[in-house]
Amino acid sequence: MHRLAEARPEPSSPDKPAGFDRDAFITENLGLVHTCCHRFTGRGVEYDDLYQAGCIGLCKAADGFDFGRGLKFSTYAVPVILGEIRRIFRDGGAVKVGRTLKELSLKAGREKERLAKSLGREPSVGELAEALGVTPEEAAEAVCAGQPALSLTYEGEDGVCELDLPAPDREEEIADSLALKEVIAALPERDRQLIQLRYFGAKTQTETAAVLGMTQVQVSRREKAVLKELRGLLSG
Repeated sequence: MHRLAEARPEPSSPDKPAGFDRDAFITENLGLVHTCCHRFTGRGVEYDDLYQAGCIGLCKAADGFDFGRGLKFSTYAVPVILGEIRRIFRDGGAVKVGRTLKELSLKAGREKERLAKSLGREPSVGELAEALGVTPEEAAEAVCAGQPALSLTYEGEDGVCELDLPAPDREEEIADSLALKEVIAALPERDRQLIQLRYFGAKTQTETAAVLGMTQVQVSRREKAVLKELRGLLSG
């Protein structure tokens, strides 16, 4: 059973930049969640559930990302988001929210609104946690649990409308391409060169070996190992 409690965000990295706004950072990167979710549309799971799982992955990625490594955030986040979404299919097709977390999520929503009015701005996760009497991680988890249902609709002239989302088949193609590019970008330089030569440069193993200063046998073995690693990253 998939529970939000199992997806507790990791403690914030000490390498976060000064003045890092976690809430704003997560909001700015919600597009990654939508892109990853469309990869799985039409497979028997409601989009709401896909999106909720993706948001859990995004929160975990935001907390675990080390800005000091010099990688793009999307490089780190996409495999984490995809892993959380795939967990739904392994665990029966829906994200299950425990009663305690559901109650905390509702309370967090009310408290966040109250604090926003009194502070004249959106409260930070730390401020919300203090008001709720919970840890920042628990507050963040509660906020993540409450976000998806709100973000799937908007208030239009004719009332509440669904977001105008791109066609699933095109989005799946985009998501596949994005995920593959991101995990390849995260590979060590030599492995990345090998994959680029073999699969994007149409080079034979012998030609690739000549470029990289390896033998054909070494290229063959390393290629198999890297492909296995890529499959693992893409499957979460």
